[in-house]
Amino acid sequence: MGVEGCTKCIKYMLFFFNFIFWLAGGVILGVALWLRHDPKTSNLLELELDGAHAPSTFYISVHILIAVGAVMMVVGFLGCYGAIQESQCLLGTFFACLVILFACEVAAGIWGFMHKDTVSKEMINYYDSVYEKAVTQSIITEPERTQAAAAVLKVFHETLDCCGKGQGTSMLTKLTDALGLTDICPSSGTSVDCHKRIDELFTDKIYLIGIAALVVAVIMIFEMIFSMVLCCGIRNSPVY
Repeated sequence: MGVEGCTKCIKYMLFFFNFIFWLAGGVILGVALWLRHDPKTSNLLELELDGAHAPSTFYISVHILIAVGAVMMVVGFLGCYGAIQESQCLLGTFFACLVILFACEVAAGIWGFMHKDTVSKEMINYYDSVYEKAVTQSIITEPERTQAAAAVLKVFHETLDCCGKGQGTSMLTKLTDALGLTDICPSSGTSVDCHKRIDELFTDKIYLIGIAALVVAVIMIFEMIFSMVLCCGIRNSPVY
């Protein structure tokens, strides 16, 4: 025999929440891997010009998410097994792991909120430097360097379906393309500026990460409460 009454109900509720937690870890791991290998972000973040790489802040965040998803799956399994086996040791270990994860998530959330615009700003600055190099080198005709800068800029434009830093530069770049001086605007002929596209791309992904983190935090709070109640119930049970 094991725990009885309300404690037994809490045992199965804890198992259910741990199963959801385990699934959430799998979802976060899957989303992080998708963000890591998404063609749009991969094409942009793997660019290099004159030894300068695109900002890696976004990839650092994604790699942290991959680690968090994997740890959540392990901790979720530990909680499920501890609840079914009614093991105080496993439940205590599970609670300690949850506290550490929750503290890390809160710290990461605060840091992410304070730096939510950093990724897009860094990428916009990198785009601006590439754009200026490509246009300047085209004017002063440096064939090798012009081709390298134009190739990087072309990846930006084709990937995001945009052209130029703003409406004015978009029209200017389309004009130089038409005159045969450059070949950097996308084949679609769009005039949407790339600052807007970059901001939309990374802002949308950061909000997706934030929503996932909020859902997981709520689940973790319930799990910490249920694990302590169950642990106390096991300790006070006459069977043990």
